[in-house]
Amino acid sequence: MPKRYDSDLTDAQWQAIAPMIPVQRSRSHPPRQMLDAMLYLVKTGCQWRLLPDSFPPWTAVYYRFRRWLHAGVLMRLHEALRAAVRVRAGRKAAPSAAVLDSQAVKTSMLGGVRGFDVGKRVKGRKRHLLVDTMGLIISLAVHLAACSDSRGSVLVLRRTAAQHLRHVWADANYAWVPRSVVDRLIGARLEVEPRGHPSRSRTGFTLERRRWVVERTFGWFEGYRRLSKHFERQCATSEAMIRLAMTRLMLNRL
Repeated sequence: MPKRYDSDLTDAQWQAIAPMIPVQRSRSHPPRQMLDAMLYLVKTGCQWRLLPDSFPPWTAVYYRFRRWLHAGVLMRLHEALRAAVRVRAGRKAAPSAAVLDSQAVKTSMLGGVRGFDVGKRVKGRKRHLLVDTMGLIISLAVHLAACSDSRGSVLVLRRTAAQHLRHVWADANYAWVPRSVVDRLIGARLEVEPRGHPSRSRTGFTLERRRWVVERTFGWFEGYRRLSKHFERQCATSEAMIRLAMTRLMLNRL
């Protein structure tokens, strides 16, 4: 019997998502073992070549990861789980409100695109997230840290397939985003909290109404070491790692 890890799927979790995983032609490496290996990697932050021997060969796991990434399997799995978690929480499957924010993260020595965020003084990339009021990701985009929040918001909004959104909340960094652009892309109203808002404390940190939700989502990433930096050469791979982490998190809520 293969060794079990805390990141592995339970039998109930696998049964819930098995219909969404394509059947492999080769039966030597079951898809459940492949997904367990990917979840182990994003949880522990190890390199592909250092996956434990209890998993299939790392070359097979990496090949399957790339196939699932390009075929949209990981994205469809993430979308289905978000809807399931929302329904389980007594909400509608499709959110009507969202929160927008970004996080600048350093890159590793592997290379790939990178830039310098002057405001946060971070050399690397930005993670732009659009999350619902539960903190679950609706859409995301990873791009150069030098890209402003206003420009980055357009990237993530273009990827938002949910046209049911009515309200999007953001901080003052998004004040330069034209309201007409947001309305054209997703048909929602962008509400920007101005600087010096009365709800903010002048003597210390105060949680901002609604916007703390996306900050909590960034905090969830700290439990996944692969997300401590951008270890991937390609932005699309970094986005896939975020979706894998959220897939693991949402499976724990079912």
